[in-house]
Parts: sequence; structure tokens; C-alpha cells
Amino acid sequence: MYNIIGYYDAETVAEATALLAEKPHLELIAGGTDVLIKIHGKSEDTELLSLRKIKSLEIIRKAEDGTIVIGALATFARVFNDPLIREMIPVLTEAAISMGGPQIRNIATIGGNVCSGATSGDSASTLFALNAQLKLVDYQGERLVPIEEFYLGPGKVALKPGEILTEIRISPEDYQGFGGQYIKFAMREAMDIATLGVSVICKLQGKTFDEVRIGLGVAGPTPLRCLEAEGYAQGKDVSLQTVAEIGRLAVNSTKARTSWRASKEYREHLVEELVQRALKTAIVNAGGEGLV
Repeated sequence: MYNIIGYYDAETVAEATALLAEKPHLELIAGGTDVLIKIHGKSEDTELLSLRKIKSLEIIRKAEDGTIVIGALATFARVFNDPLIREMIPVLTEAAISMGGPQIRNIATIGGNVCSGATSGDSASTLFALNAQLKLVDYQGERLVPIEEFYLGPGKVALKPGEILTEIRISPEDYQGFGGQYIKFAMREAMDIATLGVSVICKLQGKTFDEVRIGLGVAGPTPLRCLEAEGYAQGKDVSLQTVAEIGRLAVNSTKARTSWRASKEYREHLVEELVQRALKTAIVNAGGEGLV
């Protein structure tokens, strides 16, 4: 049951932010796959502000400086099929195709996935690994927020009253020369919430690691990076021994807990194992030789 007593459409970002300034209690809705679950069964009256008619927020483009700009209303289907993302950041297409089923991917938006604040969000760990920046706009202006500063806790994000997420931005230095791999581990092979999400990207310098980045979902109350493991990897030889140590050190950054999906110990085991698997594939995708 829904107690929706009002519904507003905006066709531009300016119109949406003006409505939010006037009616700060409005609940933003894009695809609705998270919001409608959130408000279902609540006794409080709800008024919705729909962003779906703001077509400019669906666009995926490359800026003049090489930054990849993903509109917050780009659906997961659009992200997966976009030729620019497939060429420049294929690891993000892997995350996109793992999300739900075709019906959900055709309506759920990447911006909504981020703004839900869920540690299990299928885009989150990859966006963390890519050092994504979020463009937040309100009636008075805009600001850029690193994605790591946006997640405050389970289901909590740093979206101020009146603000709208309009763009996800990935700078060229954060994707050029990198190879990556995303692994979603879940109880079912499709249409399931992640027990663990692992996204690893790396850049090589000959036969050594120039840089490794590891983003994890469902390894803590928010998505996170494995900074100790990343620091260890820099300058190390690309070898099975190095990869094994990176996997072991990645566990130190986790804040896993026991839930009905998995125990804390099992999640930590998954982190160590899946970080290694993802990194081995990322090495090949970055132009290196496969490790056997």
C-alpha cells in the first residue's frame, strides 16, 4: 500500500531544484525500483518528484578533457550497451549487467543505485575503484563530491536537502591504461543481491604493478577501498605470490558482519579469494600475461 498524495514532474534540472527548494519534503523518484520499496507500507503521506522527463540526465558522454560523464538517469541497460563505456571502462559494464534482470536494468538508474546508499549496490564497488566524482546540484549551485565521501552509513548518503545527483564523473587518469574485473558473488547466479561485490582495476609498468585499486561492496556498512593492499601492490612484481598477498591484505580493510546471507568469516574468505581472481583477470585486461 502506498500513501502517495502528490506527484510532480520536472523536465529540467532547474525546474526540479526549484520545486525542491519550495517543497523540501518531496521524495525524488527516477526508476523507482528502490524508492517504491522504501515507501511501501509507510503510514506517512508521501509526495513524489519525478526526474524521468529530464532527458539531459540520461546522456553518457566524453568531455573535452577526457572525463567520462554518466548522467544520473542512465539506466543499467544503457550503461551496459553504451559504446563509450564498453571501450573506455568495460569493468563498469560488467557491474551493470550483473544488476537484477532485464526488466529491472531497463528502468533502474545508476544515480538511483548510488543514492540508495546500499553497500550491496552493484555499481558502487566499481565506482569506488574508479575514484568517481558525483555532481550534486541544488537551487543555489553545485558541488563535486568524491564517491567515498558520499556514503555515510547503511542507506545514508551526503545528499543535502534540495540537492539532486546529476552526473557521475570519471577522470581520464582514473581509467586510462587500466584493466579491470568485477565479480559479484551471490546465492543465485542472477537476480540476487550480492553477498559480496569485488571490483579490481590495475595498471602495469612492464612486469610490475604501477597501481592497483580494489573496491568492495557488502564487506562493511558502506562500500570501501582496500588501501593497505593497494599500497603494498605498488611497484611489486606481477606474480602469484604478490597477488596472494594482495588478497590477504585486502581482508584487513573489511568491516564484514554476520548476516543471514553469510557469516563474517565466510565473507572474509570470499574477499581474499575473489580479490585474487579479479586481479588475475584485470592483469590480462591491462595487457599483462596470465598467471597460472
